[in-house]
Amino acid sequence: MTVLTQHSDLPACPHPATPAQVTPAGAAWLASATAHPRSTLSLWEARPTDPGVLPCGSVFDIVSVPAVFGRRMLDRLWADGPGSGPVATHRGRMLLFTSPGTAQRLPSLLAWEEWGRTGSGAETSRIAAAPPVLCHGSGDAVTVPPLSAPDASAGAGPRWLVAPDVRRPWLPGAEAMLWACVRVARPSPGTGARISIFPPADPGANVYDVSRRR
Repeated sequence: MTVLTQHSDLPACPHPATPAQVTPAGAAWLASATAHPRSTLSLWEARPTDPGVLPCGSVFDIVSVPAVFGRRMLDRLWADGPGSGPVATHRGRMLLFTSPGTAQRLPSLLAWEEWGRTGSGAETSRIAAAPPVLCHGSGDAVTVPPLSAPDASAGAGPRWLVAPDVRRPWLPGAEAMLWACVRVARPSPGTGARISIFPPADPGANVYDVSRRR
């Protein structure tokens, strides 16, 4: 049985309706994923409202899920689990930054839980209703939001939900992602919870407690 403990060195999680901005320390961490961190930082400083493209696998991996499912994963991670690392949204999906190696391990763990497998049992049906989880690791690259939040005229582009704000942020691993996925897709008996394509009635009410710090 996987035991998850809460971590206090977590990045600040702003109100979901307010785009977060990356701190200089967070920008340095993001740039460290590239082959040329200094030139990457210089480019971002010159164009802070432009999104960037970063490679996965060395500094972080990415777990990509539909936005509504991802919101519920975050609720679980912050309310009952260890918290989260940086989180971004892009094209209707939520990008959760995880520790390197997660993209390689998580698919096998999900397969063990019969993720997405069809069947006649009620329990299997709930898992089968869960959306596909995309994992990006070594050899992949992802679009990340700009360092500074663009103005309203920029449209629904990528944005930070939990922006990196320290040089070495804590990142969840495959076990934490599995725990959150299964808790959302397979709720405890009697809770009445279920996966829905509709957002919660008041998504702006989701606020995460980030007062715990080392």
